[in-house]
Order: sequence, then C-alpha cells, then structure tokens
Amino acid sequence: MSSKSRLPLAVGLTAAGGIGYYLYRAGGETKITQKKAETDTHGKSEPPGRVEEARKDAEKYGAQAGAKVDSAVNKTQAELQKAAADAEAYAKEARSSALKKVDEFDKKVEAEASKAKSGISSWFGGGK
Repeated sequence: MSSKSRLPLAVGLTAAGGIGYYLYRAGGETKITQKKAETDTHGKSEPPGRVEEARKDAEKYGAQAGAKVDSAVNKTQAELQKAAADAEAYAKEARSSALKKVDEFDKKVEAEASKAKSGISSWFGGGK
C-alpha cells in the first residue's frame, strides 16, 4: 500500500460523506436529496418569473435613461441655437451702431471741413 496513491481513497470518502450529508438533511428521501444536490451544484436558482422581470426592469430603466439623455441633448441644442441667434442679433446691432457713429463722425468732419474751407477762402478774398 505504500506505493499506491491515496487520492482515490480520499475522493471516495469525500463523495460518500457528501451523499451521506444530503441523505441526512433530506431525512432519507432520495428524490429530495437529488433535488437538493442539483440545486446546490447549480447555485441558487431564481424563481422563473424573476429573471424575466429583472430583464424588463433593466430595459425600462435603460429606456428612461436614454430618454433623459436625449432630452438633455435637445435642450442643450435649443439653448445653443438661441444663444447663436442672440449673438448674431447683438453683432448686427453693434455693427449698425458702429456704422451710425461713423456716419455721424463723417458728417461732423465734413461740417468742420466746410467751415475751415470757408475761413481759408475768406483770407484770400474769396467769400461765400
């Protein structure tokens, strides 16, 4: 026995112990033991409708989040368009105001030039 591996013996004893545990917990009923062992090896299973319900909830919340993002994007685009329109209107107003000031300056310069011209002409004998 010294040259043989003890692994098969350990595996066999572990398996027998596991079977004994499940039989003991089920009160000796083999069908209950089998179902319990299957449940334990596959993990705790969710009730049949729970998985579908969770999937539907995830889709619903995903759609709501997508709608909120779309709403925020649309609102931002509307605000940007309004700001662009306001900036354009302000630029037109500023340009108009600047042109008006330039026209006023031109008229003033022309009036002053006219006065100066008549003053110089009067020096040399020309008069208006």
